Amino acid sequence: MENAIEINNVSKQFDDVLALSKVNLRVANGEIFGLLGPSGAGKTTTIKILTGQLKATSGVAKIFNKNTEELTDKEYSKIGMVLDYPGLYERLSCYDNLIMFAQIYNIDKKHIYEVLEKVQLSDAIKKTASSLSKGMKQRLVLARAVLHSPELLFLDEPTSGIDPATAEKIHELIFELRNEGTTVFLTTHNMEEATRMCDNIALLNKGVVVEYGSPEDICRQHNKENKITITFRDKSTVTLKNNKENAGIISRYFEEDKVLAIHSSEPNLETVFIELTGRSLK
Repeated sequence: MENAIEINNVSKQFDDVLALSKVNLRVANGEIFGLLGPSGAGKTTTIKILTGQLKATSGVAKIFNKNTEELTDKEYSKIGMVLDYPGLYERLSCYDNLIMFAQIYNIDKKHIYEVLEKVQLSDAIKKTASSLSKGMKQRLVLARAVLHSPELLFLDEPTSGIDPATAEKIHELIFELRNEGTTVFLTTHNMEEATRMCDNIALLNKGVVVEYGSPEDICRQHNKENKITITFRDKSTVTLKNNKENAGIISRYFEEDKVLAIHSSEPNLETVFIELTGRSLK
């Protein structure tokens, strides 16, 4: 499978601050990739380098197999972006915020209604951007970013500061886009969001990638305890090593219909990140 994104030994220095240090990443076409780390880890800097807004101090970043320092209108026409600054025209309606982009990309006006329906803003089509809630604005920005059906979508903290219901709607749309072939590169410090959505993630700490892989594989690799806790119907519990010696015991509990719930000791991404860095993702 070809890669939509390649980052090779990329470092970025701001005066005396090293924001990124020899970062290497690959993002395959059609996957949802998450760059996970706390504020100040270098997530936004990475996106700005990938979108040509910043030049790397050293190393090479590519999208569509082209150096990001040499991107042209041809490449930008295939990219959608939801960054930290929404850039909405506050006095214009939802429809008018999108009509300008439709004209730029020569998109049929009917498609505006379709996209607004996808982000559940059909009822707000005539409302000004200034009158929208934060969650509605975020959905409008997302609608603008996907209006031209981009091949590659960058999302910088797409659900930060919005309510769970709105976040769920945004997740549904991102999955739909992925199923249609769009590659999604998102940054987040939300471990649950990354675990649920991403095919692969990279854990970024102070500009350094400290772990890479699928969320499930990363958690399994760092499962040092490798234990199973069984909760019985009488609410008592037992914890056993997850090995073949205990397989018969566990099977017998099920045969005797004693088991209410069973949980493995696998850590979550937050626990793994703390183990690797000594700091929280938040």
